[in-house]
Amino acid sequence: MQRVLFRPGKQRLVEFIEIEEPAQGRHFLCVSVAKNKVVQLSIVGCHVSQTTIKSGSKKSHTKRSSIQDCYKMTEVWSLQDLTLVDGRDPDVDDPCFLLHFDKVRTVTATSSSAKYSIVRALVALSDQHCQRSLNLQNFDWAYIKPTTFYSNRGDCVVLSQICFYAFNLVCLSMCPVPLDA
Repeated sequence: MQRVLFRPGKQRLVEFIEIEEPAQGRHFLCVSVAKNKVVQLSIVGCHVSQTTIKSGSKKSHTKRSSIQDCYKMTEVWSLQDLTLVDGRDPDVDDPCFLLHFDKVRTVTATSSSAKYSIVRALVALSDQHCQRSLNLQNFDWAYIKPTTFYSNRGDCVVLSQICFYAFNLVCLSMCPVPLDA
């Protein structure tokens, strides 16, 4: 996607998530930064087309199929125009969120983790390129702006911290306990 859509337009793809759309094919919500530091959000559709490639010598006529991804931007917005990101309900595992531009755009990510991943990227890019804090509503702030050292590094470190605690519990359960009767 970076090579086909964003690099020719002198943009760098920073983050993308797969989203659910009523139209056929795969769809992505992408965040990119242009050379002039303008941050854009875009909906990209991916329609798979199948082509047949003939190869081989005169003696053997082999036909190969190759699948090519055809990416097309269907909607584009500037991060400057984004007035609010509404997570709908922070207490429910809901991958749906609302982007408020001139009109409200409903986006359904494939998971809540993907939703928080794209929002973390939007918050960082808004602070860095727009010099303003992004207006967020109905998000769990512990996942957006972590306050501890461990959760500041994202989902992988949080997962490894949970595994470390589980390992400690296993080790403690295997320690012999003296029975003073």
